Amino acid sequence: MNAYDEYMKGIVKPMREELTQVGFIELTDEKDVEETMSTIKGTAIVVINSVCGCAAGLARPAVQEALEEANGQPDHLLTVFAGQDKEATEKMRSYFTEVPPSSPSIAFWKDAKLAYFIPREQIENFEKDQIKDHIMQVLDQVCEK
Repeated sequence: MNAYDEYMKGIVKPMREELTQVGFIELTDEKDVEETMSTIKGTAIVVINSVCGCAAGLARPAVQEALEEANGQPDHLLTVFAGQDKEATEKMRSYFTEVPPSSPSIAFWKDAKLAYFIPREQIENFEKDQIKDHIMQVLDQVCEK
């Protein structure tokens, strides 16, 4: 590992932990993604994490708060890190090719297909509470039993 990679690994560690500490499973390579996505049943929220400010100040906190408050709860919490785990991110995006790649972004998975997608454009320049409310509405629809 070169000095840049080592530096970035240290920088993104707390960004990864913001999600893993609340129960997200981080998929870090193509094999992890393929095994997980081919076997999961039910619903999932997939956060395409990022180092950008809108991930730190908006997306990650909004996801955490929405999961605390929403009635609808996904069966699985998954995340990949764009720009860091490139192969994992590319593989995850291959499961929802109908939407252009963006990060951060949030995919909602139900019955082995994409049920809803919140791209970066619906995260940056919005207030955290607006994003949280959006996520909660989607969770309540996608995860209704």
